[in-house]
Amino acid sequence: MIRVLLVEDQTMMRDALGALLGLEPDIEVVGAVGNGDEGLHTAERLRPDVALIDIELPGLDGLTLAERLAGTVPGCRAVIVTTFGRPGYLRRAMAANVAGFVLKETPAAEVASAVRKVHAGERVVDPALAVSALREGEDPLTPREREVLRAARDHSTIGEVARRLYLSEGTVRNYLSSVIHKLGARNRAEAIAAAEQKGWL
Repeated sequence: MIRVLLVEDQTMMRDALGALLGLEPDIEVVGAVGNGDEGLHTAERLRPDVALIDIELPGLDGLTLAERLAGTVPGCRAVIVTTFGRPGYLRRAMAANVAGFVLKETPAAEVASAVRKVHAGERVVDPALAVSALREGEDPLTPREREVLRAARDHSTIGEVARRLYLSEGTVRNYLSSVIHKLGARNRAEAIAAAEQKGWL
């Protein structure tokens, strides 16, 4: 029996997926939680074989959770199940050694098949998303540039971003200018939108 943990903040999606997987003769849903922190604690307690994880979660986001699980519950294989088929998310997931990446629109039978495959040691990736990720290329932003851009996402002023990150205002301006140039954007708002759309933030 393959023991599965669901980490999904939408109750309807979590319940539906749990019910459908529960119909499979070789899969047992041992836990279902709604945020990343709870997902980590539950996985450490229950030691599931596979964790199906949404990306955008309260608390720890799905990719961070997958990274943590690799260290604390190494026997658990993480599969990202998300609405957001963004190439940058896939690249980050692969870097985090995630075993699978499937979209929420994937039929339940295919999700069950993905669970079986990753449990058997395979890696499962939505093929259309894999092609898209290859076409997009690597994320051009440095970790520091991503940090500054994330801090600027809520329309904070340069001064507010600088104080939050303990940087000078000139340094923040330089980072944002570099990001805008790299992404071919006209301004900060366009750069943020472009980075979000590609899954780089």
